[in-house]
Amino acid sequence: MQRDALRDARAYLRWLGRMGMVIPRAEVQAKLDEMQENTDNHGQPRTKEAGRQLSRLAQVVAACRKCEIGHTRKNSVFGVGNPAAALVFVGEAPGAREDETGKPFVGPAGNLLTQELARHGVTRDEVFICNVLKCHPPNDRDPVADEIIACESYLLQQLDIIQPKMLCALGRFAAATLLKCPIFIMKLRGSWQSYGGRPLFMCLHPAAVLHSPANRSLFSSDIEALARAYHAAKGGPGAPDIRTNR
Repeated sequence: MQRDALRDARAYLRWLGRMGMVIPRAEVQAKLDEMQENTDNHGQPRTKEAGRQLSRLAQVVAACRKCEIGHTRKNSVFGVGNPAAALVFVGEAPGAREDETGKPFVGPAGNLLTQELARHGVTRDEVFICNVLKCHPPNDRDPVADEIIACESYLLQQLDIIQPKMLCALGRFAAATLLKCPIFIMKLRGSWQSYGGRPLFMCLHPAAVLHSPANRSLFSSDIEALARAYHAAKGGPGAPDIRTNR
């Protein structure tokens, strides 16, 4: 159907030209390019092809044993959500409950994130949520360097497939890993940085908010600011004009 719409649009424009009507070619071409971008070579929505690519990559991740925790985890936790999401959340690593289910952010922290997003008009189904690490570190310890190096290529491949307009780092560790430097999350939270050429929003981790309820208002403020940028990005042809600090 998408392919037919593109064909019909081009035919209609040719007819307008034959009728001698003036056509704003630059504007029309931009719209045709947008329609083409949203279809693959078979005229199917890009979402379906991205979903297939993510499924294949998830199988690679499930079979990965490049670091020690690949041998100790129960399930790989690849990520869930919209394969063509405009917004991707990146956390630190799966916890014990995620290790059991194979899905990220399914515990109390995930529920808090879901509730806060819903308050600002964003559902989990429309975004994509994953972690820097795809396997659960034993005893919930922090990831180590060789684990990060082994897993980051998977994150980069995920982003290459999804092509999001913006990212959100959830918590200190995810933010420091993506920025490749130590950070103080209370200083950077609410700011825009950059990762792989994409705007990267710094946000408190919902688990940290549960441990320190006094920070709930800060977390809510972060999500509100992120949601505003996200809604603006969905309404335009590209990402919003976000001034990053890097």
